[in-house]
Amino acid sequence: MKPIEDLKAEHDGILLMLDVLERMSERITAGESVPTDHVRQVLDFLQVFADKCHHGKEELLLFPAMEEAGVPKEGGPLAVMLSEHGRGRQFIGEMKNLVNSYEKGESGALLVFTTPALQYVDLLRSHIWKENNVLFPMAEKAVPADKLKLIGEQFDRFEKEEIGQGTHEAFHEMIDKLSKTYL
Repeated sequence: MKPIEDLKAEHDGILLMLDVLERMSERITAGESVPTDHVRQVLDFLQVFADKCHHGKEELLLFPAMEEAGVPKEGGPLAVMLSEHGRGRQFIGEMKNLVNSYEKGESGALLVFTTPALQYVDLLRSHIWKENNVLFPMAEKAVPADKLKLIGEQFDRFEKEEIGQGTHEAFHEMIDKLSKTYL
């Protein structure tokens, strides 16, 4: 699979998990029970798959190749994407802290959790749209085909080294399970 197609396919899984997080937040806001182990599964997916793996591929492999091909890192789309990755990490940290607080007995923390959760959902949906419709077409034009092929091979190695063999597939099983529960 070409690297851009790989990233777009990952976006599809991330978007599904964002839908799950949004539905969980709606249930919490409505006073319904949502198991914290489900919330932790979503946060694990977002931190490991979406951020460490997916954003890692972009930040360490694709973005430097784009910069090398003449796309400026500062003041352009790459700077915006990097900034949004950072904001997403902040939201994930807030969500994790609130779940921890809830589990330590702060009953209102889960309701507060819904604020950064929904902000994260909005951020990532917008972010994914920009990547799919602006950044990735720009990458396909700027980065030579042979370099893109090499990046695709590097993506496979990166994923195995960063998240481990079979983790990608396990996350997709989690997406399926949680989607059936919440969507």
